[in-house]
Amino acid sequence: MNDVDATRVDAWLWAARFFKTRALAKQAVEHGRVTQAGAALKPGHTLRIGDALRIVRGEETFEIEVTGLAHKRGSAALAQTLYRESEASIKAREATRERRRSERAGYQPPPKRPDKRARRLIRALGDIDAN
Repeated sequence: MNDVDATRVDAWLWAARFFKTRALAKQAVEHGRVTQAGAALKPGHTLRIGDALRIVRGEETFEIEVTGLAHKRGSAALAQTLYRESEASIKAREATRERRRSERAGYQPPPKRPDKRARRLIRALGDIDAN
């Protein structure tokens, strides 16, 4: 942790490793995927220790409390000390992950590529364009 009193929200999201680049963090904030008390933030919003954030990244939603500030990206171990995720948020993310896993369970990819005869049959059905 650095000795800073406040830092920009986009820089903090990048330093806390929620986003791979600072540009992606800025874009997420601009599109309203990062909120504080239900209000959308701007990338230059000043973040302080104790602030509660809701971060939507893809299909995952994090509800966190800021416990440390940093404006430079450090190790993953250091990044995990910058915030504390609520138990409800962790359980909700696990439930969502489990639901997605069960939805995918019905699909079984074929064990191998179709052979020449199978490709001809598929092409005859019109599922594959003839090249």
